[in-house]
Amino acid sequence: MSAETATPEVLWAQRSSSSDAAKNFVYLTISVPDVPKEDIKLDLKPTSLSFTGTSGTLKRKYHVVLDFFAEIDPAESKINHTAKNVEIKLQKKELKEEYWPRLLKDSKRLHFLKTDFDRWVDEDEQNEAPEEDFSQFGGMGGMPGMGGDFGGIDFSKLAGGGDMPDLGDEDAEDVDSGDDEEDVEEIPTTKA
Repeated sequence: MSAETATPEVLWAQRSSSSDAAKNFVYLTISVPDVPKEDIKLDLKPTSLSFTGTSGTLKRKYHVVLDFFAEIDPAESKINHTAKNVEIKLQKKELKEEYWPRLLKDSKRLHFLKTDFDRWVDEDEQNEAPEEDFSQFGGMGGMPGMGGDFGGIDFSKLAGGGDMPDLGDEDAEDVDSGDDEEDVEEIPTTKA
């Protein structure tokens, strides 16, 4: 049975600096749950990235090719593999104060490519942003207590659900109808 091929969700954020190479990079997170390290083929070139991996449990094959807006330095870029995704710190080749206007060379919008709002910092606020910890990248162990599992809860699913305001409205109506019910109950006792 052949594996179904899917395009994984890709999240990205960036920093830029005209003087400090360590602050001149793109964060890339490829969301591929349960893809063992040995089943990943990652080809990082100065202008593109090609990723292929197969999930151990779902038997789903993931594949994506990204052509970058500008050049990166593959030798200086770092990778961190987790049970849920592949995180990549792409080192921008050219030191520039300005952000890349987009991640990819092509400006068309892609459904699988999203801004990583957890890591995004506006261009004019990046100097105030806390220093990033890349200790877990490149195969070194992460800091204790910094695991991204949170007991299996996917917080991204909780955010834009849209059900919460509706529940609030229904509760408000229940309170109002509670008053009405008291009035309704009084009417039969009056007639009796």
